[in-house]
Amino acid sequence: MQVELRGITKAFGANQVLKGVDLKLEPGEVHALMGENGAGKSTLMNILTGLHKQDDGTVYINGEQKQYANPKEAEENGISFIHQEMITWPDMTVLENLFMGKEIKNKIGWVLTKEMKKEAEKVFNELGIDISFDRTMRTLSVGQQQLVEIAKTLLNDAEVIIMDEPTAALTDREIKLLFKIIRQLQEKNVALVYISHRMEEIFEISDRVTVMRDGVSISTKATKDTTYDEIVRQMVGRELEDYYPEMTHDKGEVVLEVKNLTHLPHYENISFKLHSGEILGFSGLMGAGRTEIMRGIFGIDSFEEGEILLEGDKLDIKTPHDAVKKGIGFLTENRKEEGLILDFPVKDNISMTAFEEFSNKGWIDTKEEKEFVDLLVKRLTVKTASIDLSVSALSGGNQQKVVLAKWIGAGSRILILDEPTRGVDVGAKREIYNLMKELAERGVAIIMVSSDLPEIIGVSSRVLVVHEGSIAGELHRDELSEERIMTLATGGE
Repeated sequence: MQVELRGITKAFGANQVLKGVDLKLEPGEVHALMGENGAGKSTLMNILTGLHKQDDGTVYINGEQKQYANPKEAEENGISFIHQEMITWPDMTVLENLFMGKEIKNKIGWVLTKEMKKEAEKVFNELGIDISFDRTMRTLSVGQQQLVEIAKTLLNDAEVIIMDEPTAALTDREIKLLFKIIRQLQEKNVALVYISHRMEEIFEISDRVTVMRDGVSISTKATKDTTYDEIVRQMVGRELEDYYPEMTHDKGEVVLEVKNLTHLPHYENISFKLHSGEILGFSGLMGAGRTEIMRGIFGIDSFEEGEILLEGDKLDIKTPHDAVKKGIGFLTENRKEEGLILDFPVKDNISMTAFEEFSNKGWIDTKEEKEFVDLLVKRLTVKTASIDLSVSALSGGNQQKVVLAKWIGAGSRILILDEPTRGVDVGAKREIYNLMKELAERGVAIIMVSSDLPEIIGVSSRVLVVHEGSIAGELHRDELSEERIMTLATGGE
């Protein structure tokens, strides 16, 4: 299937999201769609699949003008969209999810489970997927759920598959399997639109790259004919001379000490010290226990043994509220479910941890609250039409800035940042790194959990590597390399 979008424009009220976008997709190619958060990538794909209707411009399918009424019609015509936040029925089985709304039935309406399993087995065998059809979706890893979604598109005879940040929560092994399947799909002449902020993936898997900026398609090139620097320059409209800001790493006194923290089977005997003004990196493979350790420190989950000391005094943290009162903030890796109240406005999401700053005897000084939020929005360059806009309307990078603003506004002395730049574009990443540097220079102690090795190396003053629930080693700034981190992360010495 050949797809072409010409001169696509789209506005939501006064917000002009797309200002004239061209995109051409050939059968059997992997076409990377790049751009900062808010550039209009998802809106463009939602127009192609019929979720939104463009204000101007034309969609052509195999040379003929076409307008799908809704995503279901697009799917029935061979175009499937696998969203970053996958839409599944978690308490239903894999088989039920595969055939939801498209069950194979006999003449009297009975569902033919055996026939459905036969059809699904063909696709699973083709793709090399080994997952029981009887498992519920909730019991699968994110990577396994992604594979089920891909299998579903093939059951629907998809000729075009759109993948939005498909590797954001996958392990290295799952990413390799995904790439293997993508290449198999190419051999079947399936075309893929691949939306990702991970530049190394773009150069490994894509044939062509289209870059968008501020609702306009800037360029389309064969991937082999462009460079990392050129794509970044086109995305942000400027040079990013130093991707990671120069960190001073002048650390002060120990502010937090963790001693022998244990919560089996997740982690055991975790001990480390955190200094004011430093950025302590936590690295390791997905599932090693990094996030679980942070959840224990912040009081989300209890731990069985060990103690936490703040400036030498033992802490009794039973809940996140206890941690916040002690000046600890936690930016979780799952911002949509744990970091934000999506239906609430930007203002409320930022001010919720700092009501004492502008309240008197239970009454909120709304003028003071607005000034407080406006200051943080300006400082963190949150792109929003209004602080009264629902936070769900913001791009991923701006949502992440709102979560950061919340914890900075709370006056956190210790900040735990779990995957702080996941799903965030290169420009917003740089802004987050600059903010981390500024906070560290002001004496804030930062723990950063990240699966991005260049990020860990570029930002951290030292790194603790976690392997199967234990700290496998500590690397100081002058010892940091991807090889050394991966050696420790995989159980080597």
